[in-house]
Amino acid sequence: MGDGVRSKAAVAFIVLTLAGCGRGKERTIAVVPKGTSHVFWLQVEAGARAAGKEFHATILWSGPQQETEYTRQIEIVDSMIARHVDGLAVAAADRQILTASLERAAREKIPVTVFDSGVDSDKYMTFVATDNYAAGAMAARKLAELMGSKGQVGVMGHAPGSFSTMDRERGFTETLAKEYPALKIVATQFSMADPAKGMAGAENMLTAHPELGGIFASSEPSSVGVSRAIQARGLAGKVKFVAFDSTEGLKADEKAGVIQALVVQDPFKIGYEAVRTLCVKLDGGNPPKRLDLAARVE
Repeated sequence: MGDGVRSKAAVAFIVLTLAGCGRGKERTIAVVPKGTSHVFWLQVEAGARAAGKEFHATILWSGPQQETEYTRQIEIVDSMIARHVDGLAVAAADRQILTASLERAAREKIPVTVFDSGVDSDKYMTFVATDNYAAGAMAARKLAELMGSKGQVGVMGHAPGSFSTMDRERGFTETLAKEYPALKIVATQFSMADPAKGMAGAENMLTAHPELGGIFASSEPSSVGVSRAIQARGLAGKVKFVAFDSTEGLKADEKAGVIQALVVQDPFKIGYEAVRTLCVKLDGGNPPKRLDLAARVE
């Protein structure tokens, strides 16, 4: 082979090698949400898949249908670890149920990003979520403004043990106690991630407390349930309602005057950042331990 031919062959090899590096290594990242039946999680999935496409990662999206199927979520997470995925992103349905699973992922050296809702464990790389305490405080201040800083208030929680919504509820109740002493929380119920249960709970509140002037709901299914109860009782505008999350239905209820304000987070960005942080780690980077995303009131 002549020198000219060798030179051309060497150049071709270098070009092909560089092109291969530029494409990046395809990784498999499992993303396990709390549930899959609400609009919020569809938006999270869209963000996760967008990041997967951008950073050359195959996304395995799998979660229980309902957010209270705790055993099913454990099974899904454990199955992803057994597959030896390159990275794992998980939104824990309960702050304690995944402790053993996260220990197992750490032993397998699988990086974990916890997103949306925190865990009682330190066996994760990054926590990505809305600043939920601050979001709850925003809701308290908005409801106080709507109610003239006095009156009886009800809280429709999501589910006991759900870290994210518990932080919202804590931010709401503590802000009312500190800043608006004439606003009294007289009833607290949980929807258990089920709009029908949220509606029933809200109707119970409205029956037991006819002077109730305002309600805060801390999640999408809770908000849908309360909105239905207010409409069914003909109390739109009479009971001030601050809801959480944004769907087409909730926005329509706001336009109709059933909801006075929505506290809105960015589920697309939550999903995107959950996957992006794992890709940064797999590429040799060092993502932050915590990534707080701001909510806003609409």
